[in-house]
Amino acid sequence: MSADTIISIKNLYKVFGKDPKKAMQLVHQGMGKDELLDKTGHVIGLSNVNLDMERHRIQVVMGLSGSGKSTLIRHINRLIDPTEGQILVDGQDVLKLNPQELRDLRRHKISMVFQKFALFPHRTIMENVGYGLENQGIDKSKINETAERWIQRVGLGGFETHYPGQLSGGMQQRVGLARALATDAEILLMDEAFSALDPLIRAEMQDILLDLQNELEKTIVFITHDLDEALRIGDTIAILRDGEIVQNDDPQNILMKPADSYVANFMKDINRARVLRVRAIMKDYDPSDEGPLVKGSTTIEEALQIFAETEGDRLIITDRKGNKIGRLTVEDLIRGIRRPTTEEIEAEAA
Repeated sequence: MSADTIISIKNLYKVFGKDPKKAMQLVHQGMGKDELLDKTGHVIGLSNVNLDMERHRIQVVMGLSGSGKSTLIRHINRLIDPTEGQILVDGQDVLKLNPQELRDLRRHKISMVFQKFALFPHRTIMENVGYGLENQGIDKSKINETAERWIQRVGLGGFETHYPGQLSGGMQQRVGLARALATDAEILLMDEAFSALDPLIRAEMQDILLDLQNELEKTIVFITHDLDEALRIGDTIAILRDGEIVQNDDPQNILMKPADSYVANFMKDINRARVLRVRAIMKDYDPSDEGPLVKGSTTIEEALQIFAETEGDRLIITDRKGNKIGRLTVEDLIRGIRRPTTEEIEAEAA
């Protein structure tokens, strides 16, 4: 496990049924998911998952319903125990923790935000946000001070004495986010946290999350079935299919080099010009090149607009510090928009 890895999942299997250990013997002998279900009634939830998650980044896990996303995230804080495998959090094997150590992990190291908010209806917003701090044994005055700060930070100032039932869905999810952040946990698990919200509120919550992440630099594991959401917030995206990871990569690389036709089909309806960044398609920088400077995070659509408004036949790409790192022509941008064919994907994967 590298120094930048905070969560490491190794050879993880989860089988649901009466005798999962016995069923695992059949899996290791080569029995597939459908045959196992037909002959034993057992269901493979996760199959040989290996995934390292980097510190201070947003790791998105996405896939269709039933792909194993929520099952996977619940293994990290041991809401679910695996049938086989290892889960390391900062080098510590969570499967070897005793009950008190596990409670400490959940109270101090890992917080969770749920899809259905999971707020206490009989507690005020202030009391809900401070709940995790109560479990840590923090002094009441300190709890109120910290809760108030996070209530203000998520834009709910003035609602401290309200109850969850008096708030909209989007406001309730802000409370859930504030509660998770109030404990100052290094790792934040978000299981379909925004999926129950309408599109406008969902986009607003994504903005809030990204703003907070720029400031706090937490390690966030974010579960979603929404590709646009994954591409917008994820530093890295792992795509699950039937309990197996098909591809785990930078979002730009997934768009440019899908691992197989399944991933390519996932991406086929995405507007590449609005999502792909010029850093993903740029050519090497040549000191003799001249042209307008654009950041590597600029989208293809934005770069085309710059070409339309300026003279010259190329753009010079810079990194966050302003260093020149690449160049692009209009032809490069047009090639970037083009989707790879099935034959190209299969050849790349071979």
